[in-house]
Amino acid sequence: MNKLYLIPLAVMLALAVSTNSCSRADAGTTSATACATDDLENPRPFPHSAPLHYPDLDKVRINDSIPSQEKDYEGFRVSFNKNNGTPNWVAWELLGSETDGPVKRSNKFREDPDVEGCPTPADYRHSGFDRGHLCPAADQKWSEKAMDDCFILTNIAPQNNSLNTGAWNTLEGKERQWAKRDSAIIIVAGPIYEPADTKRIGTTGVRVPGAFFKMLAAPYAEKPRGIAFVYPNMASPGNMENYAMSIRELEQIIGYDFLYTLPDSIEDIIESSASFREWNRRN
Repeated sequence: MNKLYLIPLAVMLALAVSTNSCSRADAGTTSATACATDDLENPRPFPHSAPLHYPDLDKVRINDSIPSQEKDYEGFRVSFNKNNGTPNWVAWELLGSETDGPVKRSNKFREDPDVEGCPTPADYRHSGFDRGHLCPAADQKWSEKAMDDCFILTNIAPQNNSLNTGAWNTLEGKERQWAKRDSAIIIVAGPIYEPADTKRIGTTGVRVPGAFFKMLAAPYAEKPRGIAFVYPNMASPGNMENYAMSIRELEQIIGYDFLYTLPDSIEDIIESSASFREWNRRN
């Protein structure tokens, strides 16, 4: 495993604060279909999306020593860690057209019997932690099945209420704004564990993470861009920019490889710089 995966949380946050100032020129946007390089013969992993795309952006490489059972749900993909009882990562594409819809929030949390180590709702009951979504319910209003699937506990990790209802929720709202602006964005989210993160909840022994990450990429923008965030699993006050970093820096911290199916030139652009101001612009 990459030794940088074990960097203390304080170092990660210091890294985030020190790197949020890097930027590129403001980029315009275009449709998801206009900038893609594939042809129509390549099957799309998200059948609800546009037919032209960069394939397999919802795939993440992780160290072989990390337990992982991958499973596709409606609208998102999970790598589940049976030892932690939480996902290693959850990945999805969010289209601007999917940021709103008629489907109401389900709240039907449940286990997946086909996934080894999946917790039960009872594991979270009276634990002191929220059932924190990695792929949020508000991204799934476009489909009854997608909404139902996102409450399966393979998409959940123990999250401090102040983070879940505060900074994490704010970031989720921003993601929907950015998806509307850029036509489509790729998102990968997951917990971050350090050796000191030994607390477990419930009879299944769900491990409580010390932090959470999110990676965002806009590969179909006129000038592709990316950004990542790391939040400690506690109240995270202050400007979102303080928690931002480049995707490459996040990869060094957790040892994952994102967006490896992109052409190298585009991957390098997306992963090497991160301007929160550019991401947060209105248009």
